[in-house]
Amino acid sequence: MSSYREVTAGAVVLGIVLGMLMTAAFVYIGLKLGFGLPGSTVSAIVGFALLRGVGRKAFKVVGCGSIVENNINQTIASGVNTASAGVVFTFPALLLLGEDYSFPTILLAAIAGSFMGIVIIVPLRKQLIEIERLKFPTGVAVATILKSPGAGVQKAKLLGYGFAFAASLTLATNERFHLIPETIPIGGWIKDLLGVGDTGGAALALLGTALSLSMANIGAGLLSGRGGLPFALGGILAWWIVGPFVVSQGWAPAGLAGDALVGTVYGTMLRPVGIGVLIGGALAGVVAAFPAIRGAISSLAAASKLAKMSGGLSEELSPRVLGVGLAGSFVALLVVALVGGAGSGLSSATAVTVAVAGSVWIAVAGLIVAQATGATDISPLSGLALIAVTLILAITSGNVLLAVTIGIAVCIATNQCSDMMTDLKTGHLIGGIPRRQQIVQFSVAWVGPAIAIGTVMLLWSGGEGGINGFGPKSVACAEKLPGCLPAPQASVLEGMVKGVLSGDAPVDKYVSGAFIGAGLTLFPIGGLGVLFGLAMYLPFEITLGYGIGCTITIIIEKLKGQRYVSDVIVPVAAGLIVGEALTALTLTLITLATGGGGGGH
Repeated sequence: MSSYREVTAGAVVLGIVLGMLMTAAFVYIGLKLGFGLPGSTVSAIVGFALLRGVGRKAFKVVGCGSIVENNINQTIASGVNTASAGVVFTFPALLLLGEDYSFPTILLAAIAGSFMGIVIIVPLRKQLIEIERLKFPTGVAVATILKSPGAGVQKAKLLGYGFAFAASLTLATNERFHLIPETIPIGGWIKDLLGVGDTGGAALALLGTALSLSMANIGAGLLSGRGGLPFALGGILAWWIVGPFVVSQGWAPAGLAGDALVGTVYGTMLRPVGIGVLIGGALAGVVAAFPAIRGAISSLAAASKLAKMSGGLSEELSPRVLGVGLAGSFVALLVVALVGGAGSGLSSATAVTVAVAGSVWIAVAGLIVAQATGATDISPLSGLALIAVTLILAITSGNVLLAVTIGIAVCIATNQCSDMMTDLKTGHLIGGIPRRQQIVQFSVAWVGPAIAIGTVMLLWSGGEGGINGFGPKSVACAEKLPGCLPAPQASVLEGMVKGVLSGDAPVDKYVSGAFIGAGLTLFPIGGLGVLFGLAMYLPFEITLGYGIGCTITIIIEKLKGQRYVSDVIVPVAAGLIVGEALTALTLTLITLATGGGGGGH
C-alpha cells in the first residue's frame, strides 16, 4: 500500500474544509428536521472530483485521488461533522430554557466528548468489524463509492445539480421573495372533497396533513430508502391513527375545531407520548445491548493479551495514546463539572460523581450506538442523551446547566463512536490502514464542536431577523414563516427538563409511551422505538415529505436496481440536502451582516 498516496496535505485540508461546511449545514438540518446525517457520502463524491479531477488532471499530481487518499478525506470530513448532531440535539435546549451558560465550558465539554468517543471505541475495531463482522451499511456504501473512482466526476455533477435545484427552491420559499409557500396544506382539500366537518377524528387526521417542500427533508428520505420507512410510518401512526382515536374517545377538550383541535391534540397528546416512546426505546436498547457489552469486555481482554504477545499491533493506535486521551477527556469532564456546579454550590464530591457517571455512560452508550449503527445504520443518539441528562439531574438535585452540558458531551461522544467505526469499516473494505484513519480523526476531533456550537448561536441570534431562526426570539417561528426552525430534538429535551423540575410532567403519557417504545425494541429493526417516538413528536409535514423520499427510492430501486440508486439517487439527494442548508445559512449571514438580526444569548 506504500505506493499509493494516503495521508496527504491535500486530503487533510480538503477533509477539514468539507467537514466544516457539512457541520454548519447539518446543524441547520438538525434544527429543522430533528435528525442528523452522515457526511461520508458527500465528502467521498466531492473528494474524487477535486483530488482526482483537479489534482490529478488539472495540476498533474501523480497518483492524486487514490482510493485510500480519498478515504482519508472522507474520514476527516465525517469526523469533523459528527459534532453537528451531538450539539444540535442538546445545546439549543440551554438557549430555549434561558440558562446563563459559559461558552468556554460548553466548548470544553463538547471537545472532551469528541475525544472520549474515539478513544473508547477504537479498541473494539477488531471485535465489531473483523470478528462480529457487523454490516455498517453506510460504511459499505462509501466503500462502494471509493471503489468506483471513474464515476466520481459524474456523481459530483449530479450532486451539483441537486445543490442548484435545492438552492433555487430555498430562495423561492424564503420570506425575502416568498414566490411559493414552503409548506402546502393538503388536508383541507381532502376534507372539503369528502365533506368532513372541522371536528372529530377524521378532521384531525386531514387538517394535520401538509407537505413541506423542503428539499433537505425529501433528500434525507431519498438517502434512507427502505431503512427510513419506520420513521415515516411513525408519523402516519401518530396523525392518522393515534390522533383520531384520541378525538373519537372524547379525550380532547370539547368544542375545539380546525387548527385549535390539531394544535391541542399535538401539544398535549402526541408530543408527550412521543417523548415517552423515544425514552422507552432508548432504555430498552440499553438492556438489549448487555450481551454486546460482555462481548466487548472479552474482546478488550483478548486484544490486550495479543498485544503483549506480539509487542503491540502496528495497525492500531498505541494503547498509551488511547490511555492519555481517555485520561485527558475525563479530566476535562471533571473541570466542566467543577465549573458548572460552582455557581450552585455543588460539592467537589458530587462533581467527581458527575464526571465518573458521565464517562461510564459515554462508554456504555458508545457501544450501544456502535452496535446499532453496525446492524441497522440507526443511531439512537437523542434517546441516550435524554437518559444522561435525567441521570445528571438526579445526581445534582436539578442542576439544569450541568446536566445538559454533560448531555452535550455524551451525544457528541456516542456519535463519534458510530462515525469512527463506520469509517474503519470503509477502510477495512478498501485496504486502508486503521491506525492512519484513527490518527487523522483524533487530530481533528476538536474542530467540529466549535463550528457546530457557533452555528447554533448564529441561528439563535439570526432568528430576530425573521429568517432561519429558532426559539421565542425568532420572528419566523412567531409568525409561522418558512424560515422557522422548530429544533425538535432540543425541544423534547427542554420539555422533559421543565416537566422534571416543575413536577407536573405528563407522567402518564411518558410512561405509556415508554412501554410502547420498549415493546417496539423487540422488533428486529434496531432503533425502531426511537424512530417512532421522534416521528410522533415532529410535525406531520416533515415525516410525510421524508416518507415520500423513501418511497421514491424504493420504487426506483425496484425498477432500476441498487446500482442506479447508488450512482444517481444518492449524489442528487446529497446535493438537495447540502444545497438547502448552505443557502439558508448564507441568507442568515446576509441578514445579520445587513443589520437584520439582533444580539444572541
